[in-house]
Amino acid sequence: MSCIKLVGSKFIYKDKSLKQKVSGITFENPVGLAAGFDYNANLTQTLYYLNFGFQSVGTITNIPYEGNPPPRLGRLPKSRSLMVNKGFKNLGADLTAKKLVLSGADGFKIPLGISIGVSNSKNIITLFQAIEDIKKSFQIFEKAKVNNSYYELNISCPNLINTKNLSFYLPKNLQLLLTMINKLRLKKPVFIKMPIEKTNREILVMLKVITQHKSIKGIIFGNLQKDRNHPSLVKSEVEKFKVGYFSGKACEERSNELIKLVYRKYRGKLIIIGCGGVFSGADAYKKIKLGATLIQLITGMIFQGPQLIAQINLELIDLLKKDGFRNIKGAIGKENN
Repeated sequence: MSCIKLVGSKFIYKDKSLKQKVSGITFENPVGLAAGFDYNANLTQTLYYLNFGFQSVGTITNIPYEGNPPPRLGRLPKSRSLMVNKGFKNLGADLTAKKLVLSGADGFKIPLGISIGVSNSKNIITLFQAIEDIKKSFQIFEKAKVNNSYYELNISCPNLINTKNLSFYLPKNLQLLLTMINKLRLKKPVFIKMPIEKTNREILVMLKVITQHKSIKGIIFGNLQKDRNHPSLVKSEVEKFKVGYFSGKACEERSNELIKLVYRKYRGKLIIIGCGGVFSGADAYKKIKLGATLIQLITGMIFQGPQLIAQINLELIDLLKKDGFRNIKGAIGKENN
């Protein structure tokens, strides 16, 4: 940890042009670590030193899960993508909550979010069981009084045993889930991790349900690319993996399309977090100008190294100055008016 602090301190850049308050939370910069990397909550006091503005741990589930049968991860360097097949590998809500209480006893250096999803278990076979399972996870973290700033609700992981049978993409199912979330009376904002493979019409139907629930403050676009024939993917690389779906550049185009769509329809009603294919400041800025308030990444850091986060922030400062914006808030949605 001390080594990371020493080396990482060189990566910390702060500028008032990147600072913003979102849903009551102060973000020193808009670049966050997406859920799916720190699934065991080991890095909560480390990522500040890489210049991250926030981070999400998890996805965490009520029942611990050791992960899907291998392979769980794989590199597609020419495609600038990762094959992902972890299936919510995590320690479980109870152990993770205890861990976060200890590590965050004096608070966290950057806003910390907890991503929660349904347990990857063959024993959860009904919608009622799935909703109760998710409810238990929220209750565990709330009872433990973890110093997290927000929650994520991950309804879009494509690598679960029960994904097909327990879809929260169906409006009636989503309505039931979010009604349960409302009843929890959470004081912290909830952001929903959304799929990118659905049509615009299907997404808008889901958003119509989401915007009926005050506890949901925003959405994240989005999760993995399921189209193995997507033009951004090199066929020979995809063929190496018989399981899993794809992150990185394979998600960028559709992520941007959905950010644009949602900002036009729900500007001021939903906070948008852009996730997918961010490898540079220009990539992040594109999402911001389409309507994203915050940015998340994993894959870009894997391929280009931990210095990428500071690099993105420095590039964003320059891009904002070039376009005459004193603060990043002025750039949000400027390509989408």
